[in-house]
Amino acid sequence: MAQTSFAKFWRERVVAPIIAQLIQGVTPQKMALSIALGFSLGVFPLPVTTALCAIAAVRLKLNQPIIQLVNWLVYPLQLAWLLIFVRLGEWIMHAPQMPLSIPELIQKFHESPGKFSQEFGMTALHGVVAWLFVAPFLTAITFSVLLPPLKGIADFQANMAKSRRPE
Repeated sequence: MAQTSFAKFWRERVVAPIIAQLIQGVTPQKMALSIALGFSLGVFPLPVTTALCAIAAVRLKLNQPIIQLVNWLVYPLQLAWLLIFVRLGEWIMHAPQMPLSIPELIQKFHESPGKFSQEFGMTALHGVVAWLFVAPFLTAITFSVLLPPLKGIADFQANMAKSRRPE
């Protein structure tokens, strides 16, 4: 009896939610949004992008593997755009420029995350403010560019499936 209840628990509480995450969000619109949000959340200027993407995918019922894959693929852009977001944020907030270099930031973060947070807290805020301005446009443009080809692929697949059915 205990084996059966454990198997049922495992199937309903562990396996079913994982499968649901893997197969949800497979319409062209959901796929385009998964990719667009994976891209824009993936360049967020703080190291929390995996969590942001996971939360967005669950809340919006998007495809979890796709949003995470895109998030991981844009990681080099996150590093490359970090200084751009900081400078844009400083400009938006009329803050003085702090002398920064990406290698220096990475080194200081790895040496002491706590000290890094104290020294660069306002700088991070500047980057987040800039990202808040840029991300909606980045998401909208990416979504708009991806949706037509994804709809075309879906239509093509639907037509191929219809042509394979025996009548």
